[in-house]
Amino acid sequence: MRIIDHHIVGHSGGGAGRTGDVFDPNTGKVQARVTLGTKADLDRAVAAAQAAQPAWAATNPQRRARVMFRFKELVEANMQSLAELLASEHGKVVADAKGDIQRGLEVVEFACGVPHVLKGEYTPGAGPGIDVYSMRQPLGIGAGITPFNFPAMIPLWMGAVATACGNAFILKPSERDPSLPVRLAELFREAGMPEGIFQVVHGDKEMVDAILDHPAISAVSFVGSSDIAHYVYRRGVDAGKRVQAMGGAKNHGIVMPDADLDQVVSDLAGAAFGSAGERCMALPVVVPVGDKTADALREKLIPAIDALRVGVSTDAEAHYGPVVTAQHRERIENWIQTGVDEGAELVVDGRGFKLQGHEEGFFIGPTLFDRVTPQMSAYKEEIFGPVLQIVRAPDFETALRLPSDHQYGNGVAIFTRNGHAAREFAARVNVGMVGINVPIPVPVAYHTFGGWKRSGFGDTNQHGMEGVKFWTKVKTVTQRWPDGSTDGGNAFVIPTMG
Repeated sequence: MRIIDHHIVGHSGGGAGRTGDVFDPNTGKVQARVTLGTKADLDRAVAAAQAAQPAWAATNPQRRARVMFRFKELVEANMQSLAELLASEHGKVVADAKGDIQRGLEVVEFACGVPHVLKGEYTPGAGPGIDVYSMRQPLGIGAGITPFNFPAMIPLWMGAVATACGNAFILKPSERDPSLPVRLAELFREAGMPEGIFQVVHGDKEMVDAILDHPAISAVSFVGSSDIAHYVYRRGVDAGKRVQAMGGAKNHGIVMPDADLDQVVSDLAGAAFGSAGERCMALPVVVPVGDKTADALREKLIPAIDALRVGVSTDAEAHYGPVVTAQHRERIENWIQTGVDEGAELVVDGRGFKLQGHEEGFFIGPTLFDRVTPQMSAYKEEIFGPVLQIVRAPDFETALRLPSDHQYGNGVAIFTRNGHAAREFAARVNVGMVGINVPIPVPVAYHTFGGWKRSGFGDTNQHGMEGVKFWTKVKTVTQRWPDGSTDGGNAFVIPTMG
């Protein structure tokens, strides 16, 4: 049985101790085992990071950027094999896996511009003979704790910016699909990144707590469920760390009466069911405004959903593949039953789906609910599967309140031809990321990603300049070069710039 081990400097491997099963979601069979690390494993990674980070921080930004350039080229050259490796453990189709990697590479491209974004500010003559300037310096050692649903994109969102800024970075990926992150670490090393700067440790809660408690780790970035995000944030902050913790989501798509319904249905098919709904930026709730809009949308959605092809991750014709584990499939099916029990109308039932020849795989068919209400727990909570819920709204104000009042505030979209309605919605909705006729409004890499309310804990978002701010600290210098003409009589008076 293949053992997936840490990528730690000086670690001999061997897979001793506790391990976790890594499944092939297409077949339901265990394909590998991953080492579940201990505090001692983390200590070794931290020691290697401490040894390597000062020299890396002292490396000029252009040279750090060149490593990013070479890494990008290596990933692009190996894209097919990387995507197949990712898909084999996650279950998403290969084309979607390539998108996962590409969205991570876009942040690597941003990190290639680190010489520009690290420039400080300078004010000559702020006072008599006094100049003031600032510089951004790395924190030292940072850590990332990442989820199963984007095993390439999210580690690169964190690790590329952190290391480009001069930090060492320790990644703890999901134990469900850990192989791709290890391969990324190998490619960083091949690109010229020094040993100890990008390392990978594996584990469960024991490793998470060790990271949050370790005194040498200055900052932690996390993406996962909201309950765990809140736990990570509180424990990390209590330990004196800088923490950003991104949580769950229940993104809404508002459909105005003037929307192009054919385009909306096409967008919803991908946004609600792509990657089997295992995306924090999926669109699992659609809010048509008015019953006429709702009835027309439903009529178009049913044949579109029936046409979706569920297949193995290597099926080039499949729209989506299996979910990540049997336990997660069971959880999704339980939420579908909860929706039925709570009185929602089950229009399309995806439970019990079996793929011929892969009957033991973790597949679930697309599901559609209508007449879901805000009081239902199946609406309030994140299902994280291929389940689309229709929540009917009588008017614009009601549609605006639904995402604004929800406990999650990650993303939202509005579909309309009316510029005034779109502008009003974007300005007033209480959600962190907004799409206007864009179903999955993930910002480009040089902007920033982050949700509100229980979708995000901490004050700084992912990537873009927000990411640079998170992984650096500002030092401000006030300097004067005396010419010998002053007598120093005011040395005990608080200095001013008058």
